[in-house]
Formats: sequence, C-alpha cells, structure tokens
Amino acid sequence: MDAHDRARQLIDAAHAADPKRAPDGRPAELVYADRMEAWVARLVPAAPPILRLAARCQHLERWSVPRTTFPDGKAGYLKWRQSLYKKQADRARELLLAGGVPAGEAEDAATWVAKTALKTNAGTQALEDAACLVFLENEIADFAAQHADYPREKFVDILRKTWKKMSPAAQAAALGLDLPPAIGALVREAVGSG
Repeated sequence: MDAHDRARQLIDAAHAADPKRAPDGRPAELVYADRMEAWVARLVPAAPPILRLAARCQHLERWSVPRTTFPDGKAGYLKWRQSLYKKQADRARELLLAGGVPAGEAEDAATWVAKTALKTNAGTQALEDAACLVFLENEIADFAAQHADYPREKFVDILRKTWKKMSPAAQAAALGLDLPPAIGALVREAVGSG
C-alpha cells in the first residue's frame, strides 16, 4: 500500500467518526468526501492523488466544531468558516504526513483545504468548484427548506455569490445539473439566464 492509500484510510477513518448519518446509514462526512472527490475527478480528469485526497478533506471533522459554538449572524458565520478552514487544513496535513505523503504534497493539500489563493491557485479552485457543485447538486434543496423564511432575493444573492466563486468549467457543469424546477429557476435567475 502506498502513502496515498494509507492517508486515504486515515482520512476516511476520521470521517467515520461523524455522528451524523446519511440516509443510507453511512457517516455524512464520508458521503460528502465521496461527492467532493467525484467532482474533482470529473472537473480535473488528470487530478493527481494528492488533489483527490485534498478533496476528501474539504469538511474534515467539521462536525466537531458546531456552528452554534460561534455567535449568530454573518460575522459569527464568517469566523466559524475561517476557523474551520484552518482546523481542516491542519488536520489534513497531519493525516497526510501520518500516512507517509511527502511534506510538499501535504503542504499543497493544506493550502487548498484552507481556501488559500482562490481563483489563482488551481488546487484551491478545484476544491471550491467541487464544493459549489456538491452544494448545488445535493444540498441546496435541504438548505432552502431549512431557510424557508428567506425571501427569494436572498436565495438568488446566495446563488450569485456561489456562482462567482466557480470557474467557467464548474459553471458549465452546474448548468447541466438536473435540479428541482424551483431551484433551477432560482439558479437561472441568479446567473442571468432565465
């Protein structure tokens, strides 16, 4: 077994500790990691093993820092996300090194997971693209249901911000998603194509 395979086992063992379960009974974080890696592989067909592993670390142990541990409101939300980026990057580096991945690769992965240099670092952008696509394909309907009190304009604004973070290739992939009609209409409105 090579270092990347050992690191994958360590990362997935960490995911397995997520107390939240997906409908199929698997740890929710492991399902998310699979979706992230699948999108990275689709968007970057020649993705090196370290990029695929970094994709699996996108929400690494996110469950251990509940949103409720930070103040309400936008400022609290942004602090929570920033703390997660650092924590997840540090933990990714730790697990990758423990698996025997070379230090340079582990640092690259930590940079990507920390969302450093979005739009200018190809690895960071690949992870952001995958995260946006996972959100649109798998999470937006639940998000909308949880925030039914949001006015339509707020959903459109959230989608516009998501769209701006994506590369042209990811935007094209997003337009090809089979979304529920109401969500598809919001996406088209947000991107100005409907």
